[in-house]
Amino acid sequence: MPLAAADLDGKVTLVTGGGAGIGRATALAFADAGASVVVADVDQAGGEDTARAVRERGGAARFIATDVTRAGSVEAMVAATVAVFGRLDCAFNNAGVGSLSRTHEYREEDWDRVMAVNLKGVWLCVKYEVLRMLEQGSGVIVNMASATGLVGARNAAAYVTSKHGVVGLTRAAALEYAEHGIRVNAVCPGVIRTRMHGGRLEDAAEVAHLTAYHPLGRLGEPEEVAAAVVWLSSDAASFVTGTMLTVDGAWTAG
Repeated sequence: MPLAAADLDGKVTLVTGGGAGIGRATALAFADAGASVVVADVDQAGGEDTARAVRERGGAARFIATDVTRAGSVEAMVAATVAVFGRLDCAFNNAGVGSLSRTHEYREEDWDRVMAVNLKGVWLCVKYEVLRMLEQGSGVIVNMASATGLVGARNAAAYVTSKHGVVGLTRAAALEYAEHGIRVNAVCPGVIRTRMHGGRLEDAAEVAHLTAYHPLGRLGEPEEVAAAVVWLSSDAASFVTGTMLTVDGAWTAG
């Protein structure tokens, strides 16, 4: 049987955290693969700009303001997606935040914020996306994990813990919904050039430090993660579920 191309023609896709970085790159990649795109974000300006960029490339897109930490907001996001485009075929649960601190120096509010967005937010998205996909009898979910969801890292205990949680959630959901025609995977990027890293990527010494984690000898680009998400979402990956796809320049290979 010939392998399918990573084609999403006619599919309806959803990207949380779509206002910038990996989310924006994935929204554009979904559109380039033929899909309609819902861009969800708490950042209205960024989300609307991404949706506009999709339309300028000839795609169909809608922005929906969403706070992934609130169940009502996530439920409304999925309902609005279906109201606008009629169904939900593929979802990329990408919204996330970071916070750097040694474990004993974390402020409780910072820990809670990272967990609320990165882990609870992904769970809420999976919950309401699956409810719709069960009605359809099919669907694909890709969660944003991290290379640090597979290994440890200093000074980022909340982030590392949240991403390990996403890995566990992804595996559990893949097992629960495989018989219903729903695939659930995660991507685990290394350090990608996005604004999440802020001024760290303007510091040559810090860039050299971060680059050293990657045997390929460079940082990743948002489009490289987007390509992995599109492939996982497509029929080209039709027998792939419950996997953590590393896009990390061999960071976790050793």
